[in-house]
Amino acid sequence: MEQKYPVLIVDDDAKLRELLTQYLEGYGYVVSTLPSGEGLIEEVKNSSPAIVILDIMMPGKDGLEVLRDLRPHSNVPVIMLTAKGEDTDRIVGLELGADDYISKPFNPRELLARIKAVLRRAQEPDRAATQNSGQLKVTGVILHLAHQKLEIEGESVELSSTEFKLLKALMEKPGQPLTRDDLMTSVWGKDFNAFDRSIDVHISKLRALLKPYPDHEGRIKTVWGTGYMFVGE
Repeated sequence: MEQKYPVLIVDDDAKLRELLTQYLEGYGYVVSTLPSGEGLIEEVKNSSPAIVILDIMMPGKDGLEVLRDLRPHSNVPVIMLTAKGEDTDRIVGLELGADDYISKPFNPRELLARIKAVLRRAQEPDRAATQNSGQLKVTGVILHLAHQKLEIEGESVELSSTEFKLLKALMEKPGQPLTRDDLMTSVWGKDFNAFDRSIDVHISKLRALLKPYPDHEGRIKTVWGTGYMFVGE
């Protein structure tokens, strides 16, 4: 039997919360909801949802502020609900650690597909660890496969699932340029229609994580006209 997961929906629209609750429960998911971001951190700590569906346009703290507050406490996968065509919201959401996004209005069936895809990606690092020695090491940069963590100069750096998969794809082929399409396939799968700037946003985040380490801040190079490359010795 396919495993189902607890889902937490955060949206100020009561009708939408009810509609999504009924729809997802019809597929076996255990759904809880919040009308705002207030109390989200406590709810995540107490109920340990497998995924959070977070609306951006909410009164008080918007979804981006809520996500910013959440990330220091939890790496739970988050799908953002954005206004149609709001590319800026998508970019900022990805920079803050969102795993995916879907524009309103949307078909609940599409949201269900996104939930399944995000949860599948979130589980893949553990499966990869069983097929490897447990770590990937290139020029002093160590990627711990089982724990989805980056180690540099003895310091541990937390990664989101997307950052982990992107860095893993680059480190598995040091010195070899990878196209954006190659990287999007490694991170999201070939059937996933990722926002065309998603890779660039996550590369910027990885570079920011490497920046405090002078010996490693230039490891991820842009290959003009192609994509990106992890630089070895």
